Amino acid sequence: MSRLNILVLLIIVALLGLWELACRSLDLPPYILPPPSRVAWVAVARSLVIGPHALATALEIVAGIALALAVAVPLAVAMFARPVLERALAPFLVASQAVPVFALAPLLVVWLGYGMASKVLMAAVIIFFPITVSLLAGFQSCDRDLRILFRLMGSGFWGALRLLYWPWALPQFFAGLKVGVSVATIGAVIGEWVGAQQGLGYLMIQANARLQVDLVFAVILWLSLMGLGLWALVGWIERRVVTWR
Repeated sequence: MSRLNILVLLIIVALLGLWELACRSLDLPPYILPPPSRVAWVAVARSLVIGPHALATALEIVAGIALALAVAVPLAVAMFARPVLERALAPFLVASQAVPVFALAPLLVVWLGYGMASKVLMAAVIIFFPITVSLLAGFQSCDRDLRILFRLMGSGFWGALRLLYWPWALPQFFAGLKVGVSVATIGAVIGEWVGAQQGLGYLMIQANARLQVDLVFAVILWLSLMGLGLWALVGWIERRVVTWR
């Protein structure tokens, strides 16, 4: 374990210790602020309750990532191949992120219903932008001399895309994908807050209404672990795909 990881671990332990000490010394009731020990206990003890909701949210997130990739990758390739298309679509891409997600969620629920579709689309809307921008930037950053070399060797656009541009852009693509999967839980949970019949966001709303704050924190812990797990999975895939780094 590196010194940086040890430092991060010590900071986390110190913050949790201060939180625990503050809750116990001030004698705060659990419905105001539960100590981290109680949150950890609830996260494990109520796992049979949280688990099915976590599975529903995980399916929404994975489907949202797949939908975002299906849109972002072809869109980045098209904008790179046709710069005029990039100039035409850039305002719409920025606008898609400028609109608050809380404003979109009620509309998606009205249009698509309380089922899985609205949450998947909500997650995809948040994820696809960093993937598109990062992949496009990766294509555009390709070395000019290598572009000229491929043209001199008679390579067309698609051949250069497969052998040059795509490998060159992979590091930035994975950087954008890491950002996307890290915030994927936001879209799914917001959609569940607005209207759902299952999911961790739905469970949070129900627990909050009953003043089960420890359960709310336990759900947040599960969401954090899901986000970290997705980020680590993308990093693991990156290390095996981008072997030349």
